[in-house]
Amino acid sequence: MANKSIDHAFTATSLTSAATDPTFAGALSFMRRRFTKDLTGVDAVVWGIPFDAATSNRPGTRFGPQAIRRASAIFDNDPQYPFDRDLFAEMAVIDYGDCLLNYGNHQETPAAIEQQAKTIVESGAFMLTLGGDHYVTWPILKAHAAKHGPLALVQFDAHQDTWFDDNRRIDHGSFVARSARDGIIDPDRSIQIGIRTHAPEDFGIHILYGHQIEDMNATDIAATIISHTRGAPAYLTFDIDCLDPAYAPGTGTPVSGGPSSAKILSVLQRLHQLDIRGADVVEVSPPYDHADITAIAGATVAMYMLGLHAERRAAASHG
Repeated sequence: MANKSIDHAFTATSLTSAATDPTFAGALSFMRRRFTKDLTGVDAVVWGIPFDAATSNRPGTRFGPQAIRRASAIFDNDPQYPFDRDLFAEMAVIDYGDCLLNYGNHQETPAAIEQQAKTIVESGAFMLTLGGDHYVTWPILKAHAAKHGPLALVQFDAHQDTWFDDNRRIDHGSFVARSARDGIIDPDRSIQIGIRTHAPEDFGIHILYGHQIEDMNATDIAATIISHTRGAPAYLTFDIDCLDPAYAPGTGTPVSGGPSSAKILSVLQRLHQLDIRGADVVEVSPPYDHADITAIAGATVAMYMLGLHAERRAAASHG
């Protein structure tokens, strides 16, 4: 027992140390990373935004960050597949906890998220956000664009999220429209993958519909994403309803006919050439989940996002 740890999220002596907590015990930070608000020497930050007041159908994503953290415990020890590395051996990652929100005044929510996100982004750390409904991506994109300029949006989703927005409405179905109109994203270099619904506008964003990716292999989907973004600074947002409800039932607006988790994870694995400046996993709604199927999928997607960042850092250090 001398080399074992417990409650690694609080007892870790190094930001790059592996955890050995039993998967069924211990403090449930994301992948057992240290809980701290100290950004000193941090390469990547994971934080949660427990907000679901913008949802148009079934609520519950305010519990998403908790569920994803709990599910991530299975990844905290061995080298992470398929990256074949301890992601934290050379990459200092922390769990920043959750965004502080006033549940009684949702009009304050956008500014609160943006302000707290800016603190993380301006530190230079890579920020991975656990939602929450998809509205939270809007203020997060603003925080990233303030530092990096207009971004290529890479959006895995069943919905375009380009519905009308009067710039005051808090709605998880309009953040893309607002981002395009306000110059936060570059529509010409943005792409949506897995769309299985229609919206009045597409703003010139390239779409790979659900039926199209059904006929494509993972290599071709990834190549399309990489070629379309053309090396621009990118933001990766993953709505869990991109997956078919068979693989992610715990979400607010499920749409049948989607891809499997295996296929989309294979796509993500091949996106190491993307210049990803930030990422999120949203719309995990535990009240509608079964046996943590959706939470496990969300945690796996989030782990892949950290894996891509670790690979990019390793390539840069050897370049």
